[in-house]
Amino acid sequence: MRVFLTLTSLVWLASCAPPPAGQPVERVTIPPGAPLATVADSLESRGIVGSSRWFGLLTRLRGSERRLKAGTYDLPRELGAWGAITALRAGRVATTRLTAPEGLSLIDLAELVQSRLGIEPDSVMAAARESPWRAKLAPGRETLEGFLLPETYTLPLPVTARAAVDAMSAGFARSWRSEWDRRLDSLGLSRNELVTLASIVEAEAMEAEERPVIAGVYHNRLRRGMLLQADPTVQYAIQRATGQRKRRLYFKDLEIGSPYNTYQRAGLPPGPINSPGLASIEAALYPADVPWLYFVAGPDGRHVFSRTLREHNRAIAAVRRGGAR
Repeated sequence: MRVFLTLTSLVWLASCAPPPAGQPVERVTIPPGAPLATVADSLESRGIVGSSRWFGLLTRLRGSERRLKAGTYDLPRELGAWGAITALRAGRVATTRLTAPEGLSLIDLAELVQSRLGIEPDSVMAAARESPWRAKLAPGRETLEGFLLPETYTLPLPVTARAAVDAMSAGFARSWRSEWDRRLDSLGLSRNELVTLASIVEAEAMEAEERPVIAGVYHNRLRRGMLLQADPTVQYAIQRATGQRKRRLYFKDLEIGSPYNTYQRAGLPPGPINSPGLASIEAALYPADVPWLYFVAGPDGRHVFSRTLREHNRAIAAVRRGGAR
């Protein structure tokens, strides 16, 4: 059987041919509402298509003139008109990755986003205040502090502060389990209170297996009406006041007037002090059943736990002598 190809068919097949392996990639941005001629010229100037006129003609023949999606694309040189149209119709935009580690305050996160994506910290802070996710996840709170899930995100270019904040908020909402709401009822905690406690656990725990134990200590102190006396809350209060984080606290720092100062204020602070990971959230939800009321960090980051203040003071003295227990 003979197969007869028209000239149009031959051109179509040539346009469908994949670019050679290792072909250089060009980044091109298609603005929203850009005229077809502008898109075609941009692709031709970067060597993605050989002819802007042919690209425009083929786009119309495929009924795609209004189906090309705006965005930033990484397209191979000499991709050809057919391949370029297919890519722009599918909206296969270029992406970048953002990894947000556990335990970052909103201020720290804004600085991370600036270093990784070039977005101004003030824009991130504003997005955390103005995102519609705030009303859903953190009603009554000033920002989404604590509700931006630490994770690695793949974000379409160009990335805006709102897009980054919304992705992390959606990550939190997606990861929250329905059974956790029932657990909150049994604990007598709101979700904001739970995430606040989890953020303190996140800041304190250097070893994964200590998270439920530390959470158990704080639950014990809360039940007894004791001050939490959590250093990370004071560090957060200082950062909120000055924009700078203090790695080491002095006795005078414990006198800062702030609702986040758990050396002065009973109970949990008003909101989270960082974005806790899921492991810390689960530890706060399901704390270890322990008798401890105190703990102090040793030189290796692990903690010494105590039942009484006298035991705790002895542990502090041992740590200061060099970690002996």
